[in-house]
Amino acid sequence: MRVQCPTKSIKCTEPGNIVGYGKYYRKSDRKIIQRYKCTHCLKHFSSATYADEVHQNKRHLNNSILKQLISGVSQRRIARLFGIHMLTVSRKLKFLAEKIRAENFKQRSEHTKIIELQFDDLETFEHTKMKPLSITLAVEKHTRYIVGFEVSRMPAKGLLAKKAVKKYGYRKDERKEARERLFRRIIKIVSKTCLIESDENPHYPESVKAYFPSSQHETFKGKRGCVTGQGELKATSWDPLFSLNHTCAMLRANINRLFRKTWCTTKKLQPLIDHIELYVWYHNNVLIKDPSTK
Repeated sequence: MRVQCPTKSIKCTEPGNIVGYGKYYRKSDRKIIQRYKCTHCLKHFSSATYADEVHQNKRHLNNSILKQLISGVSQRRIARLFGIHMLTVSRKLKFLAEKIRAENFKQRSEHTKIIELQFDDLETFEHTKMKPLSITLAVEKHTRYIVGFEVSRMPAKGLLAKKAVKKYGYRKDERKEARERLFRRIIKIVSKTCLIESDENPHYPESVKAYFPSSQHETFKGKRGCVTGQGELKATSWDPLFSLNHTCAMLRANINRLFRKTWCTTKKLQPLIDHIELYVWYHNNVLIKDPSTK
């Protein structure tokens, strides 16, 4: 990597203006860091200036915190395990998600054309069950490669519907918009004649036809869960949407805020999106070791 002065002025980029200016010991990760000096503007800087982790005092914990976040450990417990403040963990979650989001985008763009796709909605909530959320997930059949996801708000259903409106007011249903955002994102890597499978949700065919007009869309009747409250794992000998349902079950098993009957809930929408982004990277690169990327 060519060393450049952070001021990036024209004279600072002239050959010979950057000279070595000693080294220093970084205590956090026990590394020797090279320092530099610009003879034109007299500014001091180091090789760490160009790193994504610049100004981070706990950069040596990034990888360990990542593994904990996608292994069902809560942020509060991570803070206790590593002896750091919980705010540090939340900042690490945001930082890691921003870094990995770019990697997920690159891998998705390099993925081979998908010829069999399954998608459906996974439900969770923010703060209270009267504020439900929908996670629209698309998975490649057979490989279980997570193609993409979108998180959206939705109104409460069933016995909580009237109570939710009375306490929190009207809540817009954003599921269709999220589903179409997902389709727009993955349309370039999905074959025009792709086989798309989903359950019998009456709203799905319209979106599929709009974005994948030449595809074959097959629907299957929903099955009862094998355990009460575990709707992703079906009580049947053969599940036509097994790849999708198994992946959804893995999300619930590895992301603490998606656990059933947990007090670790999502307070804001963006941290949930960031958390899923981390798991998608780990799922595609470690758990299934996707062979289709170039």
